[in-house]
Parts: sequence; C-alpha cells; structure tokens
Amino acid sequence: MQDFLRSRIASFGHAFRGWWYVLRTQKNAWIHAFISTAVIIAALWLKISAHDWATLVIVIAMVWSAEFFNTSIEAVVDLASPAHHPLAKVGKDVGAAAVLIAAGAAVIVGLLILGPPLWEWVLATFF
Repeated sequence: MQDFLRSRIASFGHAFRGWWYVLRTQKNAWIHAFISTAVIIAALWLKISAHDWATLVIVIAMVWSAEFFNTSIEAVVDLASPAHHPLAKVGKDVGAAAVLIAAGAAVIVGLLILGPPLWEWVLATFF
C-alpha cells in the first residue's frame, strides 16, 4: 500500500512539473490563463447557474488539455526529428489546429453563456 501511495504522489509531481513546463515555455498558455481567469471572474460576478459553470469548466479544461497535448506533441516531434522534416511540420501544425478548434469552441460557449447577462448589464447600466 505504501508503494501505491508513493507512486500516486510521484504521479502528481510529474503532472505538476508538466503543467509548470507549459506555463514556462508556451506563450499561448499565458493567453489561456488570462482568458480563463477573466471568464471565471465574469461567471462569479454574474452568478451563473451550476449547469453553466459545468459547461464553462469543461470548455476551459478542453482548451488547456489541447494546449498540453500540443506541447507534448511538439516535444516528441523535436526529439524524434531534430532536423526540419515536412511530416514533423504537419504534426506540429495539426496539434496547433487542435488548440485553435478548442479555443474557438470555448469562445462560442463563453459568448452563449456570458453574453446575454453581460449584454443585459450593459443595457441596464448605460441606456
């Protein structure tokens, strides 16, 4: 049982090192962090429903997961093909496209959930 617990603790350590690596090395991760934080603050301020929270958490996690997968793909491709190769470029480009798709979907979901109450607030405040 002790070995099991030690290995689980070590697994968390590996995961947090990976997370820190992404934050340290990927400029887009800082954009994701800023937007994720802004969305969470807006959702708290607007007091959205539990269902809307669940949806936002899923799409935020989807974007972060795509960014993490893309970073891991880039690292493995760089290891396997240090020289520039057309297929290495395809792998990296497709990974980046996955992040773009996830981020685009998250923007749409965010607008659908946060847009109407924000628009109501703007109308009530300024008109």
